[in-house]
Amino acid sequence: MTVAAISTPAAVGGIAMIRISGESALKIADEIFVSPSGKKPSQMAGYTCAYGEIAPGGNRLDDGILTVFRSPKSYTGEDVVEISCHGGIYVSRKILREILRLGAEPAGPGEFTKRAFLNGKLSLTQAEAVMDIVSAEGDAALSSANLMREGAIYKKAREISKKLVEVLSSLAAWTDYPDEDLPEAEPEKITGKLAECREALKKLISGYDEGLIFKEGVPCAIVGRPNVGKSTLMNALLGYERSIVTDEAGTTRDVIEERLRLGDLILKLSDTAGLREAKSEAERQGVRLSEKSAERASLVLAVFDGSRELSPEDMEVLKICENKRRIIVINKVDLPQKIDKEYFKDEIILEVEAKTGRGVEKIKAAAYEALGLEQGGAPEVYANERQKLCCERALKFVSEAEEAALRGETLDAVTVLADEAAGALLELSGERVTEAVVEDVFSRFCVGK
Repeated sequence: MTVAAISTPAAVGGIAMIRISGESALKIADEIFVSPSGKKPSQMAGYTCAYGEIAPGGNRLDDGILTVFRSPKSYTGEDVVEISCHGGIYVSRKILREILRLGAEPAGPGEFTKRAFLNGKLSLTQAEAVMDIVSAEGDAALSSANLMREGAIYKKAREISKKLVEVLSSLAAWTDYPDEDLPEAEPEKITGKLAECREALKKLISGYDEGLIFKEGVPCAIVGRPNVGKSTLMNALLGYERSIVTDEAGTTRDVIEERLRLGDLILKLSDTAGLREAKSEAERQGVRLSEKSAERASLVLAVFDGSRELSPEDMEVLKICENKRRIIVINKVDLPQKIDKEYFKDEIILEVEAKTGRGVEKIKAAAYEALGLEQGGAPEVYANERQKLCCERALKFVSEAEEAALRGETLDAVTVLADEAAGALLELSGERVTEAVVEDVFSRFCVGK
């Protein structure tokens, strides 16, 4: 089956690109593309391009560049044609409709990368890295995605698999040929190899939570009682006016969300309504949303007015975020201070004058400290959720195999457990994977990639 899709965003721009992949790609291109020389796309060599008119049935729609990639030396491993036209939404969709009319099927999410995987051009982990590159929002995430694209996770999984295969080979040889003069499978060597696998798997898994922070960002709620300067702080952090600021208490009723980049770290900020005894239904709903936002947050900026003593409402704020990673933000430090800072002596404190932005530049160091991260110390490779689950399953079976060997159980039991661990790693790399898993992986991709 030949598929086609627009591979650039659905927006007006300088260029739009339509990709066609499959056995009929060149035949369809012959029907819609006319070069000044009269040379048809099917006559072009791979990795060559030509300028011409996009004119199905002689009806000129646009002019542009057509590029040919021939099987198997293409992204998908199939014949691929890419047509670059002017970046209008209507014209690119019109060209795609003509391609579909000539026999191509609409490509599904991740269809081209899925074909690259199925045709052996990419491992499953490399295919997943393609979408990570597309969605990367910082240097650490991009660096990790590129390492994944180069096969970093795949190679690590293969190294562990190789050790498991060595264990399985020695067990199988001794078990299957007991009458041969083979050296007995030594428990110490078996457990030693399994222990190496266990530690390598733990290392892969340990980077997941930290990696997730750098890949997806940190939900961060700004909470406090009314009029402590939450919205002013939000605007100061962002560098522009995102939240409405007035002297009237309770101005913020809804949760206002925005993203703040702190080097490789993304804070998904939520400016919330002031926490107090509500006087109206609208305010009550705002307070409930604030509490839910604080509950969901991985990091809380608890804001207090330094010019006033701590109040029962302030204590309620502290109670709401008592089990959270938090930063105590003391605002209005330009005014005479009445707040008891000793109360926060064991906390991470950020003293600011949100109105002028003084002190807010220290938020990056405070956020890294609160999250237990080292600046510039992001893990090299981030396993995603699917890969992590495969590693956890492999770790479970490796640990059980090691324990069985130490207890002196039959070698058959150790073999079965080690084989299950190897199977989990083969699923991670995509060498042994179900169709359902493949469909699930590529369903997260955008159409056209």
